[in-house]
Amino acid sequence: MAEPTPRRNEPRLRPAPLLFEPAQVADDPEHFFDLESMDDPRALLSRSTELAQAFRAAADRAVEFQAMAAAQLADPRRFDRLTTADIAERAEWTEDYAKKMVEFGRDLLGGAEGGAGHADPV
Repeated sequence: MAEPTPRRNEPRLRPAPLLFEPAQVADDPEHFFDLESMDDPRALLSRSTELAQAFRAAADRAVEFQAMAAAQLADPRRFDRLTTADIAERAEWTEDYAKKMVEFGRDLLGGAEGGAGHADPV
């Protein structure tokens, strides 16, 4: 799994809208956001690029939330805190990666400087 890289001064990517597909269409393994029905290669490249960027932005965002949750679960002020080994097991990470995620989450939450404030995840 790739390690998170904080991007403090970079603007957050706004993903293209991911249109939800009807259940009967989503069950078809050949169907993917109606890309297979596009005949114009320019339009196909444009839409598939939008989707790729949206999925990357969503994955980055999900990793940030994972890190914040890991930091909260490892918070020594919690009576029910978890060890990094426990967090690693729950998230299916290595313990070293869990430690890095806890640190990253603390940075995101503002806890690295000793503050207890929470970063706005939006």
